[in-house]
Amino acid sequence: MISENKVLLKVKNLKKYFPITSGIVFQNPVGFVKAVDDISFEVFKGETLGLIGESGCGKSTTGRTILQLYRPTSGEVIFEGTNLAELKEDAIRKIRRRAQMIFQDPYSSLNPRTTVYDIISEPLKIHNIATGKECLERVKDLLDKVGLNSKFADRYPHEFSGGQRQRIAIARALALNPEFIVCDEPISALDVSIQAQIINLLEQLQDELGLTYVFIAHDMSMVRHISSRVAVMYLGKIVELTDRDQLYKNPSHPYTKALLSAVPIHDPIVEEKRSRIILEGDVPSPANPPKGCNFNTRCPVAEKQCFEEEPIFREVSTGSWCACHLVS
Repeated sequence: MISENKVLLKVKNLKKYFPITSGIVFQNPVGFVKAVDDISFEVFKGETLGLIGESGCGKSTTGRTILQLYRPTSGEVIFEGTNLAELKEDAIRKIRRRAQMIFQDPYSSLNPRTTVYDIISEPLKIHNIATGKECLERVKDLLDKVGLNSKFADRYPHEFSGGQRQRIAIARALALNPEFIVCDEPISALDVSIQAQIINLLEQLQDELGLTYVFIAHDMSMVRHISSRVAVMYLGKIVELTDRDQLYKNPSHPYTKALLSAVPIHDPIVEEKRSRIILEGDVPSPANPPKGCNFNTRCPVAEKQCFEEEPIFREVSTGSWCACHLVS
């Protein structure tokens, strides 16, 4: 159940820049890749915030920076009143009991040399939560919870399909009873039928355990299905953030409109009559973003102001935020 009065996570002016260096021995910074560039948003307890955008726009980096897998260049990540960006490694390790991540590729996120029992029990042992028989029972319980046979605990990752591996990754993320999980494209490497199973599992676990998700994905229809609110990213910035139904019925930002126009409609008559918004050109380099609005080089309605001033990410209506000069 979503509690809009309870803000679980608050991100303020978050930036993550990766240095570009020159030289072999003495590597001197000559520039920065602005992977995440000054974004702010809130996540309410019990909700699923969808995060969508093109490849390379900074979605995964945002998720990793929230959990401090990447340390932010600047900004704040406030999790239940604690600014994670100011914590040292020991303190962050304690926070990770309450905030976990499901990674994109189940083929590379699981150690092929360890059994399922070792994979799922590792966080329990690191945090001194369970050992021995108690640990084994906890692993079996987690496997049952994600829809796998508890007898699979002695098997290795290569013995499972992609969907089963992702269920193991979900079980590992649930091992410490977290409140918050970043789902970094957890279904992108799976076929369509398995995608539906994983989504249904995530929703079921959310209902049972009261979990809060940041769900990163490319699939617009899947994000619409699972999310409460949706944030749209472009070139390291959030350009629109609003309620799921509002975004899909009445998008505000030109980039969001272009994204939605690319989603096929299952009615062939409607699909034939509607017009696509074709964006021209390539996405600019995050190492050298354009002056003014980041989207001005591809925007079909850009005006002079868009090339001179950066738009402010502001609330344009109750619960709806947008960064565009042309949206009032």
